[in-house]
Amino acid sequence: MKKILPALITGLLLSSAAHADESPVTAEKLSDHVYVLFGQGGNIAASVGDDGIYIIDDQFAKLSNDIKKTISDLKPGSAEFVINTHHHGDHTGGNENFAKAGAHVIAHDNVHKRLEEKHGANSDYLPRISFGHDLKLHFNNEHAHVVHYAHAHTDGDSVIFFNNDNIVHMGDIYFNFGSLPFVDVDSGGSVDGILAAVNDVIKQIDERTIVIPGHGPVSDRSGLVTYAKLVKKAKDLMLKAMQNNASLEQVIKADPLAELGLEYAGWLPKEKVTTLFYRSLK
Repeated sequence: MKKILPALITGLLLSSAAHADESPVTAEKLSDHVYVLFGQGGNIAASVGDDGIYIIDDQFAKLSNDIKKTISDLKPGSAEFVINTHHHGDHTGGNENFAKAGAHVIAHDNVHKRLEEKHGANSDYLPRISFGHDLKLHFNNEHAHVVHYAHAHTDGDSVIFFNNDNIVHMGDIYFNFGSLPFVDVDSGGSVDGILAAVNDVIKQIDERTIVIPGHGPVSDRSGLVTYAKLVKKAKDLMLKAMQNNASLEQVIKADPLAELGLEYAGWLPKEKVTTLFYRSLK
């Protein structure tokens, strides 16, 4: 397993080092109508076409103007929709700013619930359109399919399939750092849910599909398969260490994930990953 330098992932505040430059937000063209934007939070997808502009996730509030400028450089105008892949602040922090600029925020019902708990019932951070299982956005000659995956990274994760462009945005179900995911157990996330979601997406895409992770460089089906194998291996190692009702302290001491030879971000050290996997699998 290729090791990733810790400096590359000093936290959810960093994007791929491959895209880091003097600009706080950079764009990479993926197809005639879809771009990925890298900044200081979760990766943003931008659909730009005849109907207008919409984005998937919006990072932090402090970056809203930079994101808007980057988008307007691609096509004059502002985003009409913002789709949130889940509720975490590095993906929804710009909701209020984009809503006040005229965008309609779309997300799963559980994202609405969690943002309401955090910001209040009348906040512009909240989605104005929420859904249960899935919805389709017919815009820019594309039929984007937004699908909820239960109890994956959180309880409100959505994956967005651009079927015509053969692109999929995974949100934080997929961390493309060569490391293990953040299983937000306290927000309804689970190891099994992440694996179920990833494996379901793998079945639906092909070798030409462009895969946008929540964090890290753009990937493909092969990269997603490798990630699924890594998470499954970590699960198996944890379950073996948890045999005979081993306590969390015993499992941490046994260090079952050491076999994977990974390096970990400062905000998500190995002990925390072990703890979250343990809590999920227990």
